[in-house]
Amino acid sequence: MRDDRLWLLDILEAAARIEEHAAKGREAFLRDEFLQVWMLHHLQIIGEAAAGLSQELRARHPQPSWRAAIALRNVVVHQYFVLDLEEIWKAVTVHLPPFKRQVQQILAEIDSQGI
Repeated sequence: MRDDRLWLLDILEAAARIEEHAAKGREAFLRDEFLQVWMLHHLQIIGEAAAGLSQELRARHPQPSWRAAIALRNVVVHQYFVLDLEEIWKAVTVHLPPFKRQVQQILAEIDSQGI
């Protein structure tokens, strides 16, 4: 079974990959289906990793919004036919950066405690 640290690292890796391609800008995202699929795939990884975290960690660290990450993953997987690309872009550019910073802080805390 994977531990919380590995799940957090998965989140950070996926976030970094999204950010790398988000730097191409909104217009590139809206016109490039490959880029859309790339970002959606990595948002799925983030949601899957968030769901894999222990209840204890999620309770101890209610921020970032684990539920939002998991819910977005569920929408991407199960309701892909109703995705709003503008909302996905907003998730990537507005919500992901603070989410990533919060995850980095949690990981730093875990690492400093030697857990």
